[in-house]
Amino acid sequence: MSSDSAVPFHRSPIIVGFGGACVDILAVVAAFPKPDDKIRSTNLKIQGGGNAANALTCAARLGLKPRIISKVANDTQGRAALEELEADGVDTSFFVVSKEGCTPFSYIIVDSQTKTRTCIFTAGYPPMIPEDLSRDSLLSALEGAKLVYFDGRMHETALFIAREAFCKNISILVDAERPREGLDELLTMTDYLVCSERFPQAWTEVASLSRALVSILLKLPKLKFVIATLGAKGSIMLEKCFDDGRQIEEVDVDSSLESLTKQTDDSIATPTCIPSSVTKFRAEGIGSVCGRLYVGTAEKIPPSELIDTTGAGDAFVGAVLYAICKNFSPGKMLPFASCVAAAKCKALGARSGLPYRRDPCLASFSL
Repeated sequence: MSSDSAVPFHRSPIIVGFGGACVDILAVVAAFPKPDDKIRSTNLKIQGGGNAANALTCAARLGLKPRIISKVANDTQGRAALEELEADGVDTSFFVVSKEGCTPFSYIIVDSQTKTRTCIFTAGYPPMIPEDLSRDSLLSALEGAKLVYFDGRMHETALFIAREAFCKNISILVDAERPREGLDELLTMTDYLVCSERFPQAWTEVASLSRALVSILLKLPKLKFVIATLGAKGSIMLEKCFDDGRQIEEVDVDSSLESLTKQTDDSIATPTCIPSSVTKFRAEGIGSVCGRLYVGTAEKIPPSELIDTTGAGDAFVGAVLYAICKNFSPGKMLPFASCVAAAKCKALGARSGLPYRRDPCLASFSL
């Protein structure tokens, strides 16, 4: 990491993350193989991976001071994973290192033709449990933290950490890829939710994405906003606003989302954000919530520059962590996160393309 990219730690907000840390073995192929095929890779990379580890690496490169809580084994892969995180400025002193067992790893097949990736994950052993983390160590990890992030994995330990953070009034952000065991309780303590496109409807069992976002805010009173990431289609954010007694128009949320989406300009390559006014969004059969709806576009990456989407969601989350700590408005946060995710997609692996704070692609955000 170059010295002009780093930010002095004493001026950097501290965040804590808990979740997956592993090793990724990425093989690039001309086209995804058919059953029983034998093919050759055109490129190979072995790199650190895992949702939490990737997101915190992104946040560190942008200028935060992340501490990670996770578990690896004392094997070649585990030692390499720790060294790589430390080189990027992530504090690994709260890692649990098992004397025996194996570190989690993923085989990732990157299809050059379709620009897709297929992940095959192998869990580590032994798994992390709450008893692996003493309360004294947890209190030390949370000291001075502005934000705690969870990727939804290892739910028993996640809840142990989250309950302590909640008691200390430390804000919590959750990245929800899909419904998981223990996630419901974790979400009751959550301030910020970033989720996959499929999660809102899967979790709420509501017919449309926009109505599902309304349902999420109604089910989780502590939540300040929910973002659904849509890949190349950008993102949608519903931010909760307080009804101060003014006469606020109530409108159908599906219609509002459709109207905002029509205002996006496909000819603009850089990420943009279209906001609504403060409105009472009504979801038929569910209820209404006072808030503001945002439609964020993704950066349009030329096909020749699109290399690998592995970890794009983690990069987006890492940028959101930075944006929250730096008090970005949603209108700045969504384009910023999309820009960071796009930079990642221009290199192989979840971390190779992650930008540093002084990267020219981030110059317009005045970091």
